Amino acid sequence: MNSRQPIPVVVLAGFLGSGKTTVLNHLLAHRGGTRIGVVVNDFGSIEIDAMSVAGQLGDSMVSLGGGCLCCAVDGSELDAYLEKLAAPVHRIDVIVIEASGLAEPQEMIRMLMASENRAIRYGGMVEVVDAAEFDATRTRHPETDRHLAVADLVVLNKTDRVDAAERARIEKELAVLCAPGIPVVGADHGRIDPELLFDRRPWTETRGQLSFEDLLAEAEDHDHDGGHAHDGHAHAAYESVGFVSEQALSPRRFIDFLDRRPAGLYRIKGFVHFGVPGHEERYEVHAVGRFLRFAPQPWGRGEARLTQLVLIGSGTDGPGLLRELEACREAAPHEARPESMWGVLRYVARPADPEAEAPGADTL
Repeated sequence: MNSRQPIPVVVLAGFLGSGKTTVLNHLLAHRGGTRIGVVVNDFGSIEIDAMSVAGQLGDSMVSLGGGCLCCAVDGSELDAYLEKLAAPVHRIDVIVIEASGLAEPQEMIRMLMASENRAIRYGGMVEVVDAAEFDATRTRHPETDRHLAVADLVVLNKTDRVDAAERARIEKELAVLCAPGIPVVGADHGRIDPELLFDRRPWTETRGQLSFEDLLAEAEDHDHDGGHAHDGHAHAAYESVGFVSEQALSPRRFIDFLDRRPAGLYRIKGFVHFGVPGHEERYEVHAVGRFLRFAPQPWGRGEARLTQLVLIGSGTDGPGLLRELEACREAAPHEARPESMWGVLRYVARPADPEAEAPGADTL
């Protein structure tokens, strides 16, 4: 897969104490068979006892048994390590960058969008916020507001430590600080569904007596709530809706649907068939929060021209979303004018042109 498709790079940001590393650990522990590349400042911040089973690969890279790679880097080294992680030999599916200490998230986003490395693509920026220390964090770190302004998705962590009224107050403030429509996902102990950020693959590798993933899951079972960490799985709070259409979609109506998508719709993934003359390819669509990207790709030999989408959200009207998508169907795509694709093409990355994208514009 990775030799053909760019690897999404997700930026995970948040100040010390927000629970960013806990979120990262949770993603690693519940990744299924997905191979995750992780770029971090300091191995010490990854509080996983099972790290001791990992084999060392030099001073700056650790191979986590089961497929994860962690690199300790500074900003000047980031490009080199992303290139290393994206090498086909590692078969990495997604890369997560822990932003703290590396650079301002805005600069990291700009660098990723301007990158000429066609093996990677920007996959969105997630800001982790401590609900219990929200006001204190903004006082200590005024740049918090700037980070929230470029986030594509906000994880409001430690919601178990505030009451309903305080949570509502914070969510109201976040709605002002973030770009319009940015979704806010509540979490405790950093437990969010990895499917909000990347596809989890089935575990297919042969396991020994205890695999790395087994150790992580076992450790988490004992770390939270007296061994009852899984009484409420993160995914239980989310709904998933699938949409398939043999009929092409109108690019204008589909973009209008995306522009109006509710804040509770956290992720959209899949492929779209527009069938507009000159644009008959299939268009991969990837949205995390308000971040949106299309990537045109050739159809496989004998592959049916279909639109296939998965929408993941919370508190959304699934049947209503499906009705809106059905209204996007286009009976005569071959009669559409090429300019009808302009809205879609706005979100197609052009790595060769550093000025093609800028955070805070088409990405939010």
